[in-house]
Amino acid sequence: MRALILVDLQNDFLPGGALAVPDGRRVIPVANALLPRFDVVVATQDWHPPDHLSFAAQHPGRAPGDLIELDGLTQNLWPVHCVQGTRGAEFAPSLCQDGWARVFPKGTDRRVDSYSGFFDNGHRGSTGLGDWLRARGVDEVFVMGLATDYCVKFTALDAVDLGLKTWLVADGCRGVELAEGDVERAIAAMRAVGVGIVNSVDVP
Repeated sequence: MRALILVDLQNDFLPGGALAVPDGRRVIPVANALLPRFDVVVATQDWHPPDHLSFAAQHPGRAPGDLIELDGLTQNLWPVHCVQGTRGAEFAPSLCQDGWARVFPKGTDRRVDSYSGFFDNGHRGSTGLGDWLRARGVDEVFVMGLATDYCVKFTALDAVDLGLKTWLVADGCRGVELAEGDVERAIAAMRAVGVGIVNSVDVP
């Protein structure tokens, strides 16, 4: 059985949001068009406490884009975004949510960031998504959303590690590109571990 994983299609990652991904809104129609093709659809949702330590605002003298060490891990600092209960954390209003099986929150522990929809960045805690998919007989996943070079990438890499046949829906993703070429490097990293690259029109 296969599933569609929608990664972080939230207001703060769209134009006008606190951490807007360039052209991020263009992935919403792709998601809506794919929904009817899947029996299992799940979504991940950045769901940060307001004092999350990945926020530059929690580190006086630091700015978004700075790198620090956080709980033993290298951490890129971000603007305050996707805070629990705020409009920025809500899903895009134009995103169809009919038929979603479940939403998996991530980034809820203030001490560690969570790019992947499966685990935190240190693989110390799980969102439960892997076990949930396994319990339903899902062995193949199609991943799309925001952003290619962060949460989409790490969700796809972890899916492969968990033994799932994994596809990236390329036209359903956009990247942050903090450094030029980040998206290209992210796609290369996914391809290197066996992630298939498809466009939405080619998804059966």
